[in-house]
Amino acid sequence: MLLGPQQHEQEPRGLIHFFLPMAQVNEPQPAAAVLLRQADNVPGIERDVHAKPMLPLDSAVVYRFGHLIRLTEQLLLDLFGKGLLSGTTHTCIGQELCQMAVVRALTDPEDVVLSNHRNHGHFLTYSGAFEPLVAEIMGRQSGVCRGVGGSQHLAFRHFHSNGVQAGMSAIGAGLALARRMRQSSGIVTCFIGDGTFGEGLLYESLNLAAVWRVPMLFVVENNGIAQTTPTADTVGGSLTARGAAFGLRTWELDDADAGFMAAAEEVVKSMRQQREPGFLVIHTRRLGPHSKGDDLRDADEMDAIRLRDPLMRLGDSLRSEERAEVEAANYAYIQLVRDRAMAAPESRQAAPSDSVSVTGGTVAVSRQRAPAPARNVRASLNAALRELLERHSEVLLLGEDLHDPYGGAFKVTKGLSTDFRGRVLSTPISEAGVVGAAIGLALAGFRPVVEIMFADFIFLAMDQIYNHAVKFPSMFDHCAVPLVIRTPCGGRRGYGPTHSQSPENLLSGVPGLTVVFGSHRHDIGSLLETATVGWDHPVVFLEHKLLYGEMQHRGDYVETPATASDAGADRFPTLVRTRAHPDLTIVAYGGMLPVIERVADLLEAEDFVVELVAPSLLQPLPRETLLNVLMKRERVAIVEETYLGPGFGSELAASLLERRYAGRVTRIGTSPVPIPAARSLESQVLPGEDVLFQRLASFVADPD
Repeated sequence: MLLGPQQHEQEPRGLIHFFLPMAQVNEPQPAAAVLLRQADNVPGIERDVHAKPMLPLDSAVVYRFGHLIRLTEQLLLDLFGKGLLSGTTHTCIGQELCQMAVVRALTDPEDVVLSNHRNHGHFLTYSGAFEPLVAEIMGRQSGVCRGVGGSQHLAFRHFHSNGVQAGMSAIGAGLALARRMRQSSGIVTCFIGDGTFGEGLLYESLNLAAVWRVPMLFVVENNGIAQTTPTADTVGGSLTARGAAFGLRTWELDDADAGFMAAAEEVVKSMRQQREPGFLVIHTRRLGPHSKGDDLRDADEMDAIRLRDPLMRLGDSLRSEERAEVEAANYAYIQLVRDRAMAAPESRQAAPSDSVSVTGGTVAVSRQRAPAPARNVRASLNAALRELLERHSEVLLLGEDLHDPYGGAFKVTKGLSTDFRGRVLSTPISEAGVVGAAIGLALAGFRPVVEIMFADFIFLAMDQIYNHAVKFPSMFDHCAVPLVIRTPCGGRRGYGPTHSQSPENLLSGVPGLTVVFGSHRHDIGSLLETATVGWDHPVVFLEHKLLYGEMQHRGDYVETPATASDAGADRFPTLVRTRAHPDLTIVAYGGMLPVIERVADLLEAEDFVVELVAPSLLQPLPRETLLNVLMKRERVAIVEETYLGPGFGSELAASLLERRYAGRVTRIGTSPVPIPAARSLESQVLPGEDVLFQRLASFVADPD
């Protein structure tokens, strides 16, 4: 049921509602049907149409399910001990009721559960998928993620877990923002441990949830210890006060209290009614080790934890005959789970791929663009963003200071926040948090475009890019992350060491990340439109600062035919300024291209024939498309503004050598030192026209 406007009177400033088609949440999904078939014999447990266990506040039912979770994890530890499992696992033994309480109360089909490395109790309470969980950790084809995720990385419907501490928290803020924008009745719950309060991303996420006023509940499972270090030694102050400091409603519960399960349900009901962010601290203790066998706690402490064990105390409250019946049925079922998982075939990929960028489909750009009008690069980007917002209701813009009259650090979004109120969101200074939130929005069906003010700052968000955005599509079925991160890069402006770098060399080494770096010769607005709505993979869209004022014009460049095996090469074209029988072919892109064009003019004045190749796609490398041009040439120079080292240029040069290229290759780039602020020093570090002319002329003239 959608909530009415009267229940959303206090909106975040500048945020309005707009609607997208809701999922058919009342229809069982195929994955749910599979899990139902695999686990339909779980003793005494009923399920809803999405396979979620329905657990009433009945002592026998709660004990039955909690005891099943404990037996499952004891089975996993036993299998590890016998050498039948590899990797790692983190059990919630002793914390079963803590992990069940909130998840069992999440009854809306649009509710989200985000978990961490200690996730089995959350996952089983959400899915009831005992056999698929055990099979997953055993690396079997019948596992919930076919063995890709293992113990820590699980996905089913609106459940996701990840092994990076706080890694899912910002994603949760984005998922919750999506639900608020769509007026969904679902809420997002993000589980974290007490040790996670050392992670900065968590505080960014708390702040985002607060300023966006989204329906997101942070649940802190406070077991008093991190891996082996007591939390009191690593986290100062009060955990509950941390939530209150951000203006979140806070609760504090103890899973050993008699009314704990009912109290947790009331927290969920309050969250659903108020539609505001909340912060729940649950005091609990774990009986098991952090991971398999690394428990260093002394015997007296462990005796005290066993004495408070909420699950066993709940079992003690049952009649002895009833408890014996429950436990006997559970033991028999877990033995069946073990036998089925052991008998399942090991996971295999039917057709392993060498690129995650070719997995899944991509949507087509809505229409053919007219020839780009005469405008500079900044205006072309602005026009493209305007068209995207006009034609695609799922497109959102996020970033620092995007609002009018400022319009972003380089004015690319000027005028858009006024005309598209609520869809151009100026965010806190939280690169990791904002990129994470954009991942959540993308998972929810939006197509977010994030602006990072300077490319140097993108590394603050690398965990979200490297461990989340690019991994989800290949780890989990039906999981696209259509995300674009726009960012200005490059030097020659005197901005100094942390505002002048071209980081495409490092970004190009991230598997699954698409790196686009257009030039003034490309229709850069079309590139941005394609990246946003014509490509389902995470994209870093680099924009050189010096190009913003350059007029966008194709000149005498032509688009070289894209090779079908090069993922994305047809959508992000390579341009060539052809010359008959060139003495030198130069590959350059982005902000280096106008510099190289001037150098080429100087070389041609010296009677050298110079051909220019300008790719817009750096990763995945359009290898065959480029080799089709370069293999026929006598001399190839790859010129970049980025630091020499691993990256696009080195990969292209290696490809030529691997293909037994008979000509000569040279590479030119920036010296591997910090880029100075003083313009006189900056010009000595970045390859300028004089240096480029001398080096390229010598390269062509050298007979060897």
